Amino acid sequence: MPELPEVETVARDLRPRIVGATIAGARCSWARTLRTHTPEAFAEAVAGREVLGVGRRGKQVVIELSGDAALTVHLKMTGQLFVVPAETPVDPYVRLVLELADGRELRFRDIRKFGKIGLYGRDPVTGELVAEVGGTAVFGSIGPEPLDDAFTLRDFRRRLRRRTGRLKPLLLDQSFLAGIGNIYADEALWAARLHPLRTAGTLRPPDERHLYDAIRRILSEAVERRGSSIDDYTAPDGDGSMQEHLQVYQRTGEPCPRCGRPVKRIVIGARSTHFCSWCQRLRAGDRTGGAAILRTMTGGPRRAGQRWTEVAGEGTLGLTPDERARAAARARTERTKRAAATRRAAARASAATAR
Repeated sequence: MPELPEVETVARDLRPRIVGATIAGARCSWARTLRTHTPEAFAEAVAGREVLGVGRRGKQVVIELSGDAALTVHLKMTGQLFVVPAETPVDPYVRLVLELADGRELRFRDIRKFGKIGLYGRDPVTGELVAEVGGTAVFGSIGPEPLDDAFTLRDFRRRLRRRTGRLKPLLLDQSFLAGIGNIYADEALWAARLHPLRTAGTLRPPDERHLYDAIRRILSEAVERRGSSIDDYTAPDGDGSMQEHLQVYQRTGEPCPRCGRPVKRIVIGARSTHFCSWCQRLRAGDRTGGAAILRTMTGGPRRAGQRWTEVAGEGTLGLTPDERARAAARARTERTKRAAATRRAAARASAATAR
């Protein structure tokens, strides 16, 4: 699922394209894409509204509209947004179209159909997006933005010291911090030398500072690199490049960039988690409680000089069963990456006439 850097990139790409445009109508081919309206009611509600701005809150794009309203777009796993001329052929994965008065269309493309779009008004008193006046704020349960200038180390420490859970699930908790997902949680913990099973209550002040700095630095770098184009994520102006600079995420068995030992993988709450067991030592007190999770650990070293594709192919004959299993898993990951790259290329081709 796209995280803060990817969603921020989509918002930045969209802003110069649609701010100032007027929505003339809407078409929806998959009603479940809409959180708040039927397709007919949605088309009527957005018609005639001007796009005033495009921003982001957490993992959602926020499109500000005239009339104190806004659209929220949650891309989920495969959602993509493109602005194209109206005459561009519509591919079968386009779920919702905003027709713009200038002859263009904003199209929401979503292969897996998990993405969600909502139309909300702003409460006249609080200014928050709400489904109805006086109702619960749409983003009321979302934590602070980690890259906000107002989010200080002191704020981070205060929030952290109220928690007792393990660090990896905590970083994924959107009520704790907004926008962090699996990729950047793994990267931040590696950079801060903190084990993903470490409990928040055991952190010392230097640990807290290292984690705070790592989160902000890595997210900032990822925004500059337009995010990580892993799986189906691509933005209106194309792919990101942060995936080429990740240190541990999806690098199971490869050498840790810091110490050279193999990157390990465990499963925490159904999420693959990548780390270096040498650089990110786990305290004895946390080891007992995490024993069941640690038993899921994989990621032994490769033979010197061998590529995963070679290990997974004919060269498996002298390997142990465990080495073959790891090699096969890595080969599957590489095939998945190639397939995702093909899907992204197809998505960009469908919007090529807009370039």
